[in-house]
Amino acid sequence: MTSTVNLLKDIPSIDKLLQSQSLHLQIDKFGHKSVKDEARRQIDNLRESLLQKEESALRWMSKSDFLEEFCQQISEAVEAQFSSTLIPVFNLTGTVVHTNLGRSSLPAEAVDSMVMAATHATNLEYDLLSGKRGDRDSHLERAICEMTGAEAATVVNNNAAAVLLVLNTLALNKEVIISRGELVEIGGAFRIPDVMESAHCTLREIGTTNRTHLKDYAAAINSDTGLLMKVHTSNYEIRGFTNSVSESDLSELAKEKGIPFVSDLGSGSLVDLRQFNLPYEPTVKDTVAMGADLVTFSGDKLLGGPQAGIIVGKRELIERVKSNPLKRALRVDKITLAALLAVINIYKDPDRLESRLPMLADLARPVAAIEEVAAKVIAAVSERLAGKAVVTVQACKSQIGSGALPLDLMESRALCITPIAQKGKTDEALQRLASAFRALPKPVIGRISDGRLLFDLRCLRNVDGFLGQLDSLAD
Repeated sequence: MTSTVNLLKDIPSIDKLLQSQSLHLQIDKFGHKSVKDEARRQIDNLRESLLQKEESALRWMSKSDFLEEFCQQISEAVEAQFSSTLIPVFNLTGTVVHTNLGRSSLPAEAVDSMVMAATHATNLEYDLLSGKRGDRDSHLERAICEMTGAEAATVVNNNAAAVLLVLNTLALNKEVIISRGELVEIGGAFRIPDVMESAHCTLREIGTTNRTHLKDYAAAINSDTGLLMKVHTSNYEIRGFTNSVSESDLSELAKEKGIPFVSDLGSGSLVDLRQFNLPYEPTVKDTVAMGADLVTFSGDKLLGGPQAGIIVGKRELIERVKSNPLKRALRVDKITLAALLAVINIYKDPDRLESRLPMLADLARPVAAIEEVAAKVIAAVSERLAGKAVVTVQACKSQIGSGALPLDLMESRALCITPIAQKGKTDEALQRLASAFRALPKPVIGRISDGRLLFDLRCLRNVDGFLGQLDSLAD
């Protein structure tokens, strides 16, 4: 074998490497500096390997096609540097609005609006009639108010921000009265008491975990009370000996005492889901009609739009919220506004809402349609995993996700993959199997339950794309 000293002399120069066709293409794509810097790193690594007398490096440099392979290695490294870590996946978890997987998919109209807003100067805060500064909320306030029956509306970057902004505006250094049973924690350890503390409010708990009465609210109101608050406990449910106070009763009490009543709906459905054979969830319009002065809700949960926090209600209170200096820090950009408006406009076509809104299409997907998908994929998956796992189709339950209606599940069908493993090795085999599917070009995300890898097929739309990459599944 050629000596290490000679191989060190044979390491190609950066100039020679950059003359190769493969790196020329990368220079055109990513720029001269990025490719040159990566070539230098690769040369340094190779030199160090040779000095350490690593056998693999010594053999590699002795190959006749070394230069070609070395350039290809540099090319792939450059490509990896510029590859996005945010990639599409198949959501087969059974959770339709999955927070960790980006929640709701957007309709084509919203994507088109986002592209328009992103690629052009727009009248985001410019009044075309007067030629003066405008209000970015004006682009969708009317549409939101039409859908909710509210007097005014404003938008921030998520519902947590909406709650924070409302509390900081209306109850700064004051007490906020809330039922003990509504002190919820949602994803990411986001807790209502912590939000109140961050908003510089004082939490005033009333009632018990399972029962709170109107008299509890009335007794707690004093000169330091900033507002009454009701939080829709969308991510859990207490059953049995329970009692909670309705929005209409709280509204009457708040009016009598001259303080605002705020309702945090969280999921924020704009329509009655029962028309799609889904469980009932309080709508924003109903909550406004029952007398809530302000209502806060999410844009990317049951509304099916982009991440946003929407605040609707009385005009005077909305104006106070918008004048809070925090509003500027929490506002949304033109791309989010464009997407949100496009989604809300789809609600003006109620007869086709189910087909035009991807989130709702998945939630309302009939079991028969899911069974058709199962019939298309089971044979190919079984063939690919022959001798390694047993694949069957079984009934399962999907859930809405993101804290919405956690106890109301939807009938669905799943691929159930049970690995053929040595005794005591089932868990290890399951983890390897799940990892292999996650390593596909478009990762497949399922869930492990009772010794099986489950792929809930409710959200599988691109069947050909799913099947077309099975050959890439690692053994």
